[in-house]
Amino acid sequence: MPADPRTLAETRAIDWLIRQRDPAFADWDVFADWLAEDPGHSAVYDAMASLDLDLDALPKSAPEPAKPGVVIIPHDAPRRPSRRAWFGGAIAAALVGAVSLSSLGLFGDANRIETAAGEHRTIALADGSRIEINGASVVELDKERPRFARLASGEAMFHVVHRDGDPFVVEAGASKIVDLGTAFNVVRRNRATSVAVSEGIVVYNPGKDNVRMNAGKAIEAHDDDKSPPAIRDVDVGSVGGWRTGLLVYNGTPLAIVAEDLKRTAGLDISVAPEAADVSFRGALIVDKNRARTVADLAALSGTKASRQGDGWTLTR
Repeated sequence: MPADPRTLAETRAIDWLIRQRDPAFADWDVFADWLAEDPGHSAVYDAMASLDLDLDALPKSAPEPAKPGVVIIPHDAPRRPSRRAWFGGAIAAALVGAVSLSSLGLFGDANRIETAAGEHRTIALADGSRIEINGASVVELDKERPRFARLASGEAMFHVVHRDGDPFVVEAGASKIVDLGTAFNVVRRNRATSVAVSEGIVVYNPGKDNVRMNAGKAIEAHDDDKSPPAIRDVDVGSVGGWRTGLLVYNGTPLAIVAEDLKRTAGLDISVAPEAADVSFRGALIVDKNRARTVADLAALSGTKASRQGDGWTLTR
């Protein structure tokens, strides 16, 4: 009897994961061809990669004494490339080295995690949930509420372990995002909150707006909105793409793109007044050569990039 196509795809996905652990792996074009053969291959690969990460997180020996409620994971170890790493023929560079003593929270408030522009950090919580924090962001925790986090500013990806009767709550401004067992990305800027869901379900402002979002859905809500935000479709694979250096846009003002690049890659890009009304559609790879990323943005947006000191300016 022929093998189940799903089983064959899972076997192939596992093989790719194993091979990609080798630092010398270079078959990205072949990998891309395999993804393109069938739309289901991407979903299978992502599922296997998620399972692989979950297995990596399991204890390797007998249970140890109680651990602290929050563990900050430095990003100085190589990360396994995601299925998007092949895009454009370049893998996004690791943006952060070892975490300093001060950034570990050994000085100051350990419940306030603040990242510099271009710095990425992961917070592992006691319940198994984790928070991946983008650059130029502030996340606040509460030792009295272990299933709570506040995104004061910036961007973070939340991977939440679901517990019946004990939801995980994320606050951003006056907004509340409540998980129903999921992974979702939140951006807080300019008195607005954006939420995009890659797995499971979240509820935005339960008891008020009560907007329910499944995987592949997103919203953008402004603090002065009088009605619930509209739900739009997003590519699941692009949710939290900043973690692997892939930024995808669909009609986004250049100023917002520049802000994202500042946060994600530490790039200082200003937009001249005559280019302020330009909307960007496309995908950007955060290249090791930051100038190449800026050049790609200019080419794809129909603008011109000129070097200004340590940064760039986009003009018409």
